[in-house]
Amino acid sequence: MKILLTAVCLAVLALMLCLSIAASLQQDIISANRQLWLDPWYRVLLADAYCGFLFFWLWVAWREQSGLWGAFWFLLIMGLGNLGAALYLLLQLRRWQPADGVARLLLGNRRGTLPRR
Repeated sequence: MKILLTAVCLAVLALMLCLSIAASLQQDIISANRQLWLDPWYRVLLADAYCGFLFFWLWVAWREQSGLWGAFWFLLIMGLGNLGAALYLLLQLRRWQPADGVARLLLGNRRGTLPRR
């Protein structure tokens, strides 16, 4: 599981870096945004992406339990999008031991919030 999740995160990082570099070599983001903003589907996809980043960040902020780290990750995730999300997951995967269970990966230090059986 850890190897698969790490591979997915690395693939996302590689894909997004390659696409971002290729796109920026053709056109800067400011002029591209001016052109694309007129298309309503561009605005829908942009809003959808940022809502997804916000949902992911809410989990990160809850998991981190520190306002400073939460703010730091908010800036990275909102600024870098899925690059920031993949970076966060990679860092968490480095610390996670599969023997601790998936709940430990998802909950971080909030282990006590799991319902008891």
